[in-house]
Amino acid sequence: MKKILALALALCMIFAMAVTASADDAKVKIGMVTDVGGVNDNSFNQGAWEGLQALQEEDPSFEVKYLESKTDADYQTNINTFIDEDYDLIITVGFMLADATREAAEDNPDKLFAIVDDNSIDLPNVACLMFAQEQCSYLVGLVAGSMTQSKTVGYVQGMVTGPMNLFGLGFVSGVLDACPDATILQYNANNFGDIAGGNTAAKDMITKGADVIYHAAGGTGIGVLNACDEAGIWGIGVDGDQAASLGLDSVLCSARKSVDVAAQDMSKAVKEGTFTAGVHTYDLTTGGVGIYTTGDHIPAEVLEKVEAATAAIIAGEKVVPTSAEDVPAFTLDD
Repeated sequence: MKKILALALALCMIFAMAVTASADDAKVKIGMVTDVGGVNDNSFNQGAWEGLQALQEEDPSFEVKYLESKTDADYQTNINTFIDEDYDLIITVGFMLADATREAAEDNPDKLFAIVDDNSIDLPNVACLMFAQEQCSYLVGLVAGSMTQSKTVGYVQGMVTGPMNLFGLGFVSGVLDACPDATILQYNANNFGDIAGGNTAAKDMITKGADVIYHAAGGTGIGVLNACDEAGIWGIGVDGDQAASLGLDSVLCSARKSVDVAAQDMSKAVKEGTFTAGVHTYDLTTGGVGIYTTGDHIPAEVLEKVEAATAAIIAGEKVVPTSAEDVPAFTLDD
């Protein structure tokens, strides 16, 4: 009898181990590599990670993990770590990871990749997640142009590149449509992780009369918004709801980029076997971009302008410029 019980116990243990192994094998492993702004940038890195966390909570068959890049040199190392650990999808956040992502995808054609904010990689195993950032920037530009009292507003950009310039082109266009004689101060921070630099840039603009400042600068933008808060002027956030995430009542609104949804979409596609390479664009039509108005600081008549502009863009009646040639007032052209 003892031998029978021991054998039964052993069989139960083997079965349990097999079930556990099977469950582990069934996991869909999603790895995310941040840019130098870090996972707590209150911007697109954080948005992507929060989206993956929410997905894992909703569907435990997903296993998600991030690796943070402190410098450019970490990009390839972090990507290779996920390759070595046999992750099913590697999401790289930001155009700064384009070269590292391309190299890894070329060397590992059996691995799937998705990159946020870059459309330069044309490979059968890479999805490029793009956003019509000029559209959401246009909307917050309308708000800034409508709300400024000094007729001087500011804009801080993280880096001068084609995709990043879309933020500025949209913002400048929106400001001037609402306030044609506005002065728009513009600054290229050339860094997505320099909080002190963003703070200094914003303070300089405030000294020059800016009473509303928008940033598209990742972690650098935290410094911008803190400076606005300290000076008692309006700041405008980007990517996520920065009024909520930073707890600043001085954030007038934020341009929304649903990086969280894009990260979830690609992860689900991998699980379902429907992953497709190429460019995936999220815009106002798909709900992929928009505006957060947390705090209810925007008057009803200004919100009506935003709603009308949104409808016009979706209907194709209004096209937000995407070329510096069409927006001479934008001065950060590359």
